[in-house]
Amino acid sequence: MNAHTIATPTLASLYPERQLQALLSPEKLVVTLNGLVVLDIALQPATQDGSLQGTLDHTDKVMEQEAILAACEGAFTQNPALEKLTLRYQPSTAIDALLADGLLHRNGENSVACTAQALWQTPQPWLPKASFGATPQQYVMTDAKRHPLRPVPQSRVLYRRFIPWIGQALTFELTDPERDLEAFNRWMNSPRVARFWEEEGSLDQHRAYLQKLLDDPHAQPVTGFFDNQPFGYFEIYWAKEDRIAPFYEANDYDRGLHLLVGEESFRGKAFYTAWFSSICHYLFLDDPRTQRIVCEPRHDNQRQIANFDRSGFAKLKHFDFPHKRALLVMLSRERFFGDGLYQPLKSQ
Repeated sequence: MNAHTIATPTLASLYPERQLQALLSPEKLVVTLNGLVVLDIALQPATQDGSLQGTLDHTDKVMEQEAILAACEGAFTQNPALEKLTLRYQPSTAIDALLADGLLHRNGENSVACTAQALWQTPQPWLPKASFGATPQQYVMTDAKRHPLRPVPQSRVLYRRFIPWIGQALTFELTDPERDLEAFNRWMNSPRVARFWEEEGSLDQHRAYLQKLLDDPHAQPVTGFFDNQPFGYFEIYWAKEDRIAPFYEANDYDRGLHLLVGEESFRGKAFYTAWFSSICHYLFLDDPRTQRIVCEPRHDNQRQIANFDRSGFAKLKHFDFPHKRALLVMLSRERFFGDGLYQPLKSQ
């Protein structure tokens, strides 16, 4: 751990206007809100087994659950090699709630532990509260395809995360056919984007295109923002009902993804590692039954294929859509969380 104190905003999803701060030093892990301490953890010297141990010295009972989440996020974000945070505590309803949710597990008397894999698979820090939890499984038929009934998004904001290596907040929101239309139209008519998307058109055509997706329960159009500035467009979909389904054995909760970065100022490795890891993170958090993400880039889009490769996607096969020859790539939940792909790889 570095000798100096590091401060990073966390839990932007819960507190977009008044972000909690996790301040980390070799001696303490402190969480503040508007400059006031809401959680104080005294740390023991770092061990060699990838774990960190501490004792809850002070906590604001009103904010305790959110502050513990922020402390865990701060610890794992600033120490990518950290595997487990162990905390000694006095009896607490917040600890009991986090144990019940599965974020924490007991580690002895008055001691609990949080692992990196458990934290990053917990939706609370990044998804709006209305999005928590999987919906009951009910099967329906769409165009002769049997699949689970898909939920309607309950919030315009889908995901929010502070990205420490660029110092900006990243947000994914459902695309608004009016608010986002000008940027979407400009991006789609860019020669660089049009070469692969082949969706050039007028404002009216693109407004209709986006509205059709918003009305389709199997897919959603999504706009990405860095500090409220739009930078890219994503289409996320359930693979079982999509055109990709006949080309591989699609599971009920496989998710698919199309993507583009429209603004040149947001291209490059630092931004890519932020938004790509985060959109994959969102797809795995949105429904815990999702075990795989699939994509089908055009076979000659070498830059995008190289990015998929660096981000943990396995190349499965080439196949032919009516409109393009594609490469099927796939990312598993186990690979994403087991290898910590929510943060940049050391080789990137």
